[in-house]
Amino acid sequence: MKYMGIGDEAANNIDGQIQATQELGWKLLEPRGVEVPGFAKANFHDIPDVAFDLAVRKLEAAGINAYCFGSTIMNWAKKLSDPFDITLAEVKRAIPRMQRARAKYVRIMSFKPEDDACVIPAEVFRRVKEVTDRFLDAGLQPVHENCMNYGGMSWQHALELLDKCPGLKWVFDTANPIFNPDRSKPKPWPKQDPWEFWTHVRDHVAHIHVKDATWNPAKDDADYNWPGEGRARVRDILKDALSRGYNGGLSIEPHMVVVFHDAQAKAANEAAMRQNYVEYGRRLEKIVAEARNELKQPAA
Repeated sequence: MKYMGIGDEAANNIDGQIQATQELGWKLLEPRGVEVPGFAKANFHDIPDVAFDLAVRKLEAAGINAYCFGSTIMNWAKKLSDPFDITLAEVKRAIPRMQRARAKYVRIMSFKPEDDACVIPAEVFRRVKEVTDRFLDAGLQPVHENCMNYGGMSWQHALELLDKCPGLKWVFDTANPIFNPDRSKPKPWPKQDPWEFWTHVRDHVAHIHVKDATWNPAKDDADYNWPGEGRARVRDILKDALSRGYNGGLSIEPHMVVVFHDAQAKAANEAAMRQNYVEYGRRLEKIVAEARNELKQPAA
């Protein structure tokens, strides 16, 4: 397993992200939102060139490699009605930066669905395929996340997207099914089942985002938990991945202290973020060790 975390879950600034990684003894990071001294926080492919160069040099000095870019390309904040030039500009910026940072993977999505959508429009396939081809042509691997996007509407939609976009692989987020409706079923759409989604896409998974959650009907939203303590089947999914020889990335995304989509994220207590991130990482390591041990034991 290759351990890492989504950087802005540990700290807003690059120095804090490095510090948390070092506390865990890890050598990999998944950069997403990054704040560099003297520059505003933005996605790693959007910060100014000077800020990006400074961040990469700090990572290199610390002996930490960028494994996957947590890009905003076609993410849940983007709509299919947006000009495609916006997406292509992000791809054009990301490719040389990935090559400079020696990152192999880039997380992408497939736009925010319309509220009543239950099929993937042909234009989504066209755009995702072009983005996929551009990264592959540069020797880089795009991975699509099951989130609030067309490809994440159900495991059936995921497989359809993968079929229409050859070369695309999957980054499976263990907790996203907890709050995403299964649009393959009749209305009112039930929430997705993490284990069901995993078992149908696991052959295409090249990267895993580890977070855990429990749906809270009272607030019509998810509560986020320590790994293995929610309803995302984290232990079962990781054990199954190990049993199948998975040796890709495991990237923690706690969401417990600060939620990336929260406008108040920047004001969150940096020390609390880092402490939560480090504890989360240690708990993940323990889950993986326990799963390995269980797999070594003969069946009763």
